[in-house]
Amino acid sequence: MKRWELAILIGLILAIFTGSMSGFAAQCETVREDTIRLHILANSDSDADQALKLKVRDAVLREGADLFGTAPDKRGAVELARSNTGRIAEIAERTLRENGCGDPVEVQVVNMYFATRQYGDVVMPAGHYDAVRILIGEGKGHNWWCVMFPPMCLPAAESRGTREAALAEGELIPAEPEYKVKFAVVEAYEALKERLEKLFSGECSPAVSSAKQNQQSAAEPK
Repeated sequence: MKRWELAILIGLILAIFTGSMSGFAAQCETVREDTIRLHILANSDSDADQALKLKVRDAVLREGADLFGTAPDKRGAVELARSNTGRIAEIAERTLRENGCGDPVEVQVVNMYFATRQYGDVVMPAGHYDAVRILIGEGKGHNWWCVMFPPMCLPAAESRGTREAALAEGELIPAEPEYKVKFAVVEAYEALKERLEKLFSGECSPAVSSAKQNQQSAAEPK
């Protein structure tokens, strides 16, 4: 890590844990701890593969409504996801086969980094989230994501009222102008922390091949 990056990281840490940012950072952490994201990677960026990705999305969300609708809390949802990766893969593969595609499907329950993203009228802060990750074929195409638990992206959870029922009022972070700077600070901190973790784990060393870097770039949640 360069000196200026380290200096920024230290400054962001001080900003987050002092003053008004400390409460906001805690609110962001609560959202991350109580949420499971759904992350689907297409085989490639071709129109056909991107269309298949959306068909898989629709099928998984449709049948996932029954699966995750029974989860009492985040921990229960993670357990359900881990015990049903095979079922989710079957749903995705069946959808692909019905549409003339023979690509393999891999389903993982992982903890991964997401950038700040707005979802309807609320914002999901940057950071690491538990996620159900579906890789179609080579998984080199643009991705699609949403919130799997609480069920904010399932068919039965399209209204703001349902989202507020799923996430306690205190956990919701509205997409309002006064929060933009705070979100930017949190995202910069989380991004630098992610870079530091990769540096110490060896993922940012020169030994990493350009092919691996390209694959990671394609997989980065948009």
